[in-house]
Amino acid sequence: MRVAIIGAGPAGLTAAETLRGYDRKIEIVMLSAEPFPPYAPPAMADYFLTGRKETIFWKGEDVARRLEVDYRENVRVVAVRPAEKRIALEKGDAIEYDRLVIASGSSLYAPIPGRELPGVYDFKSLSAARALVERGKAKAGGKALILGAGFIGVEIAILLRELGMGVTVIEMADRVMPRMLDLETAEIVLGAMRERGITVRLGTKAAAFLGKRKATGVQLESGERTRADVYVAATGVKPHVEFLEGSGIETGWGVRVDGHLRTSAEGIYAAGDVAETFDRMTGERYVHAIFPNAVEQGKIVALNLLGFETRYAGAETMNSLKHLGLPVMAVGAMAGEEELRARHGNALRKIFVTNGRIVGFRLAGDISAAGVLHSLMLRRTDVGALRNRLLDPRLSAGALALDAMRGESGMRIGA
Repeated sequence: MRVAIIGAGPAGLTAAETLRGYDRKIEIVMLSAEPFPPYAPPAMADYFLTGRKETIFWKGEDVARRLEVDYRENVRVVAVRPAEKRIALEKGDAIEYDRLVIASGSSLYAPIPGRELPGVYDFKSLSAARALVERGKAKAGGKALILGAGFIGVEIAILLRELGMGVTVIEMADRVMPRMLDLETAEIVLGAMRERGITVRLGTKAAAFLGKRKATGVQLESGERTRADVYVAATGVKPHVEFLEGSGIETGWGVRVDGHLRTSAEGIYAAGDVAETFDRMTGERYVHAIFPNAVEQGKIVALNLLGFETRYAGAETMNSLKHLGLPVMAVGAMAGEEELRARHGNALRKIFVTNGRIVGFRLAGDISAAGVLHSLMLRRTDVGALRNRLLDPRLSAGALALDAMRGESGMRIGA
């Protein structure tokens, strides 16, 4: 069997690694638009801030050789033809396959005119990130303007500030990271950003990037025009599905998949930032573009390719900030029937509970016991008897297990 994998990010690489772990005879060809070994995009900020290669090349720079994968870098897919089981490449070449994994990832996106202009930078590929960092170094002491204060926008702001740029972030919502943080946690993050010298303008909406041959400014909906040396569009991510036009593979915002991560075309699967999957807590379908989801989806796809009928449990909503000066973790919903809260200065713990079960939590300043809370949430444990202990950062799985054995906690595991 010949398996082709479009994309060499966490999803594609995990699929290849899992396949090879079970079968050394499967022929695997992996296609990457990048001129680099397989890498982890979420580690790019850390890589540029610290220079540590082990974080970005998380499986080693020689992973393709070790896995005996036919790795083809710097190639661009222009079409997929399921009826022919063929992938068309930009230079006229073609790749044949028996099974296909679409793990093409995504790019940063801003739904405003001018977003495609040269000079508007991306940060979802290593090539794009390097171009941004090089520009930032060349313009040290200059100004950077970032549209969007989501997770990636905040990371880029921190990175460019470290490079010596004056950074302004424009966000249309009333808080930073509006899709991930409640107002109180967002205020802590906002304060930390401002302490680092980052200017944040909330409740401000951009109307367009200005310029003809390259970006020369941003016009706000208020009519104000602002200029900078570096522009970044980071209001969201857009899956790479453009090459699937005309293929018959069903797409929405991303590639739509079923509970086994199969697409609408036989023998073709999708995983990672390109896959439109469902949330394991809410059942809502959308693209869950984070590293742990990509890795898990890559494993599930490989198992199904190998003939092990394996359902995907669903994606998670989870993110963490590491370079802000204080740790922040956001997991699951940001509201519930009940809110448990404890705060000491910038150390904030919030746990959201519905029907006696954790549906989400937000931690800032101290993320101790995050793993225990996460486990309780995923297991849908009835935490009623634990209510007075959940906010304790010393909460441990061992202590809970001991309580359960003694019959002291009264915990019940949801079905």
